[in-house]
Amino acid sequence: MRPEPEAALSHRSVVPRPRCAERIGLARLTRAAEAGHDLRPLWRRLISRLLDGTIEAGEGLDLSVIAQLLGDKEAGLAIQNAILSSHQLFRSPCAAKPPRLRVLALAAATDIGSNTPIEFLLESSGIELTTLYVMPDIDWPDWLPDHDVAMVIASDSEDCRNALDKIADAMTHWPRPLLNPPQLIGNLDRDRLHGLLDGIAGLEIPPTIGVTREQLSLLSQSRLAPSELSSGVSFPVIARPLGSHAGKGLAKLDDAVAVEHYLDEHPQDSFFVSRFVDYRSDDGLFRKYRIVFIDGQPYACHLAIAGRWDIWYLNAAMADSADKRNEEATFMRTFDSGFAQRHRAALAGLSKRIGLDYFTVDCAETKQGSLLIFEADNTAIVHDMDPPDVFPYKVPQMRKVFDAFAAMLHRRAGRRCEAAA
Repeated sequence: MRPEPEAALSHRSVVPRPRCAERIGLARLTRAAEAGHDLRPLWRRLISRLLDGTIEAGEGLDLSVIAQLLGDKEAGLAIQNAILSSHQLFRSPCAAKPPRLRVLALAAATDIGSNTPIEFLLESSGIELTTLYVMPDIDWPDWLPDHDVAMVIASDSEDCRNALDKIADAMTHWPRPLLNPPQLIGNLDRDRLHGLLDGIAGLEIPPTIGVTREQLSLLSQSRLAPSELSSGVSFPVIARPLGSHAGKGLAKLDDAVAVEHYLDEHPQDSFFVSRFVDYRSDDGLFRKYRIVFIDGQPYACHLAIAGRWDIWYLNAAMADSADKRNEEATFMRTFDSGFAQRHRAALAGLSKRIGLDYFTVDCAETKQGSLLIFEADNTAIVHDMDPPDVFPYKVPQMRKVFDAFAAMLHRRAGRRCEAAA
């Protein structure tokens, strides 16, 4: 069933309105956990209400988030599924009353890392956020809350595909500007991204190939060469289980013996494999940059520096090194005239081909000076939770990012108003 949002928005005075459940939200709960607050007392209080049947829908969704933050993803998803089976609309806290703008986020029923964490971008904006969880086996609500702009926040992960298809089917009927169209989100798959970005001047992205366990087994026995998986691939290779995130299961395999050991430790049936690129700098350290694109414009998000190739911000120990933080501060301060200028053509080409209104890229610089792309994502977290006494330079930079995101939403809503006028 397709929704009829135009009619729903136009006749909301005569159509029964399902209540938008109020929630604490992902941003506030994550911020509390990062600050060291013990979420277990709240977990116990809410789980008691869940068990005796008195829990509110918003409390139930918060309980799901808390479970995942405490490390119990399976329980969190089970609670979420139970809540979403009867309620799909949720409102996050808003810093202004009345709100300056209203955004409807279209989400999938998945873990907390597979929808755009949009709350972090809007916390202080005075923009009201309502999230609709699009359920493949549940009809669209007969009524949708009034909003100025909508945004798809589901990812390209396998468990979001049905929700993206359902949103795509409804797009032609949507009465408001809709950001991050679902058909473009699907292009962010690791094995599709190379084909999308290949050939951009100044940009390097190794092909990512989907392989079976049987193929890796043959590779481990030297009965298959890496080049037989894909032209130009040789040891060492990078492997990860299909659908893995945040470096889980990521490994550099130097030879057939390493492949054998990897399979012993990872029971999955499907994997991604790509060519390893040694991107260390002249000082022997590796540098990974996160860039966020907002309405086609790149912004610095972070720089992680470490002596290991499999780097992300949490394992780079940036808080322990003043030299690393000084370099990151310089990267942010000089981004427009430095990094963004050096890779102007590559960044512009990448933004145009991906085409999303909002997304992030994790990347590096090769020894030859090219922009090396690791992945593009619409759900990577962009936040301001780093302690300002340790990272004082991040406060103005993240405010710049958040303001740019809010300004984009206002522009898109304004275009709708101008068109209507």
